[in-house]
Amino acid sequence: MNEHSPRFTPAVRIGLSIAVATGLYGVSFGALAVASGFSVGQAVALSLLMFTGGSQFAFIGVVGAGGSGAAAFGAATLLGIRNAVYGAQINRMLRPRGWRRLLSAQVTIDESAATAAGQWEPAEQRRGFWVAGIGVYVLWNLFTLLGAVLGDALGDPRRWGLDGAAVAAFLGLLWPRLRSREPVAIAVVCALATMLALPWVPPGVPILLAAAIAAVWGWFGHGPANEGLEPDVSPEGDGGQG
Repeated sequence: MNEHSPRFTPAVRIGLSIAVATGLYGVSFGALAVASGFSVGQAVALSLLMFTGGSQFAFIGVVGAGGSGAAAFGAATLLGIRNAVYGAQINRMLRPRGWRRLLSAQVTIDESAATAAGQWEPAEQRRGFWVAGIGVYVLWNLFTLLGAVLGDALGDPRRWGLDGAAVAAFLGLLWPRLRSREPVAIAVVCALATMLALPWVPPGVPILLAAAIAAVWGWFGHGPANEGLEPDVSPEGDGGQG
């Protein structure tokens, strides 16, 4: 195919590569959801409806540790707030109308926002956003189902170390965001607060406590207003879904 064809522009190629890399990561979520006590149907429903990787991992992590539904929902919501910021960017950039506005809200994630923001031409911004967003959505859900089915077939998933994989998944989502000293300091303080709180409060509350500390720090901090809100991946790189 001609490289200059509108069907296979640089934005389309970037969106497709990110969709494949991120979609494959859905296997981890599906397996971890089953390991945390969710059924295959529940795991699939979370990916279909919630569709933001960090929030999904937080939700199953809190529930799997014995936390309440309210604590799980609170942790997932706090981690998903950044998608509202991306949504404002996408509305200004693409100005979707009608049914496209509803669809864009569902597929506005780290990867689709990053792909669109990395393009200069409006047409390329649109192509990158839709290819990455829809591509990740389709593949993430397919591989969530695959991971959930395989995880269920493993018997007791704790034998395979999937509890440790959950920690690795969170680190994978967090690490690309630590791009300056202040985010690193916030991450360290929140991690320490979480560790100190674990023996004393119910499951799920340490995550909310860490989020509250980060929010207070951000409110009184003096860094740039948009610091820490960058997408988890650069348009040229691969990374986990946000």
